[in-house]
Amino acid sequence: MRFRMDKEQLGHLHTETRNPESAEMDKMSIRELLTLMNREDGKAIEAVREAIPEIEETVRRVIRALENGGRLIYAGAGTSGRMGMVDAVECGPTFSTDNEVTAIMAGGETAFFCAREGAEDSEELAAEELERIGLDEKDVVLAIAASGRTPYCIGALKTARKKGAVCISLSCNKGAAMSAYADVAIEVDAGPEVLTGSTRLKAGTCQKLILNMISTASMVGIGKVYSNYMVDMKASNYKLEERAKRIVMDTTSCTAEEALQALREAGQSIKTAIVMILLGVSREEAEARLQKSSGFVRRCID
Repeated sequence: MRFRMDKEQLGHLHTETRNPESAEMDKMSIRELLTLMNREDGKAIEAVREAIPEIEETVRRVIRALENGGRLIYAGAGTSGRMGMVDAVECGPTFSTDNEVTAIMAGGETAFFCAREGAEDSEELAAEELERIGLDEKDVVLAIAASGRTPYCIGALKTARKKGAVCISLSCNKGAAMSAYADVAIEVDAGPEVLTGSTRLKAGTCQKLILNMISTASMVGIGKVYSNYMVDMKASNYKLEERAKRIVMDTTSCTAEEALQALREAGQSIKTAIVMILLGVSREEAEARLQKSSGFVRRCID
């Protein structure tokens, strides 16, 4: 199925309309243009702030899904799809997620590097991708579209609803078409882009900010964070090994040598090392306490 929006409808989308502030941007000095862009970017922060109630409800639903063996699945096209891909990929090294946060994109993974704009016009492609990754009722599907009317995203939400999954939409226009298919509709409007229709700008910034909030707050909600440290981080290179050591030192007030020793004994698990030191217990006891507390360090030690 291919979805078409007539020219009049498209022209009313704020993401497609002309920004009068930048009408003569090709005459501006570099400093003037950069100052204008920076001023316009501030509107993205304001737009996201207004959507916090809907973002909060989304986080609650994502936490519930993750606690019950479900996944957070981003679905998008173009810039929106790439935003979802980036956030999903970053959750792995930051929070040691496996497949708990993942993403599909119109045109497939190759579209991340090589645009396949026509792929966004098919609802069926989204349905096929969600079937391929085994979507079920435990999952949350979060469709991301600046316009709020991308057929690929609507197809993802329709498929999610049929499967009994939670449906979330993220649009950068008010009254978005795909909001009608969502259990929770996040709508932000930062106004027309400086470069008319270039939604990689303010709209993309809004999306990035919101995905940061959803994934980070959700990971806090399932015990992946202690204090403000990423205690489920994978120490996969020298920089991260040093970070892991500092996290253990900062949270337990131990020496560098004690932190390294605890990490070795804990199999490089930051959480386990922290609990071992703070409670003076063995690795086995620390792991048992963490399991009993659903992975929350604070619940082990308070």
